[in-house]
Amino acid sequence: MNGREFFEKHDGLVRFLAGVMALLPKGSVSRIYYRHNGRGNLAVLMRYLCLKVSAKRAGKNIGIMDHVYLHHWENLEIGDNVSIHEQCNINAFGGVRIGDNVSISHGVSIVSFNHTWADENTSIKYNPSEPGAIVIGNDVWVGCGARILAGVTIGERSVIAAGAVVTRDCEPHGVYAGVPAKLVKRI
Repeated sequence: MNGREFFEKHDGLVRFLAGVMALLPKGSVSRIYYRHNGRGNLAVLMRYLCLKVSAKRAGKNIGIMDHVYLHHWENLEIGDNVSIHEQCNINAFGGVRIGDNVSISHGVSIVSFNHTWADENTSIKYNPSEPGAIVIGNDVWVGCGARILAGVTIGERSVIAAGAVVTRDCEPHGVYAGVPAKLVKRI
């Protein structure tokens, strides 16, 4: 049984378990998420339930694999039928919205803020961060090790090649590759 079939068959149970988990303090939910960092269906279910009660929005059939690090869950929106593979890091400080039917390959970083350096009397490390929302449209595939930086929108039905660094908007129906990422092909 694949993930979509599981969610369709057990939708009521999943909603019930999410309701129970919503009664827990947020700190407990975060600890549960990181304690279930292994492989297997139970671990994937537990991570989904934690996401469901902590994110701004979490759709159905979201597969979060092991060792995916999430920051500022309250600013994270994820649609239906999304997979986020191993070793990803998503920081939603400035807001991150991921559409439906999106696949995020392993080792991807999505960072929705930039450091500033305007105050010369303060180390760059301690200057304030500037939020920049990220929007990933429907039917997008993000390749291994890609980096998506603050303030960009990736249009629907696009591919971000492995190792690409996205620093500006990507139009729909394109393949983007390179550092910085550029359109290399229309699809």
